[in-house]
Amino acid sequence: MAKAFFLDRDGILNKAIVKNGKPYAPTKENQFKINFKFLPIIKYLKSLKYILIIITNQPDVKKKIIKKSQVNKFNLKLKNYFKLDDIFVCFSNNNKNYRRKPNPGMLLEAKNKWNINFKKSYFVGDRKSDIDAGIKVGVKTIFVDRNYKEKKPVNYNYKIKNLNKIKSLVKK
Repeated sequence: MAKAFFLDRDGILNKAIVKNGKPYAPTKENQFKINFKFLPIIKYLKSLKYILIIITNQPDVKKKIIKKSQVNKFNLKLKNYFKLDDIFVCFSNNNKNYRRKPNPGMLLEAKNKWNINFKKSYFVGDRKSDIDAGIKVGVKTIFVDRNYKEKKPVNYNYKIKNLNKIKSLVKK
């Protein structure tokens, strides 16, 4: 079985738009900023043979704030830049949707597709829904605390402020 690093998109691989202390996904081309500082960490994880997968909620499509084609364009930029293995997106804004984080649907789909061992895998996210989804499937969770004005997770495995810390958490 394979091991994976599940990565939230906004706030991890690209910069979130923060308004009044709350994070939002970019909706326009000029707002979409790749987090270039994350590339050495991605290369390090690749060297350790992790499968790298984006797991992202994009409810703004359902809310008609952004077109699905634009979200797909942003995702493809990230996949190509970071040389990621796969992307799982939930466009629903219904919290009862099985695929929408904090629900585990996208993670379970990835597990089945890639034959992933959750016990050897991690989820990196900057919001409670990311960490809660990871906890539900039994991966190790890394909470990147961006100090947003919203409820924070409590049961994470690791809490970091800087993504470079991942290298010291995941040793060869």
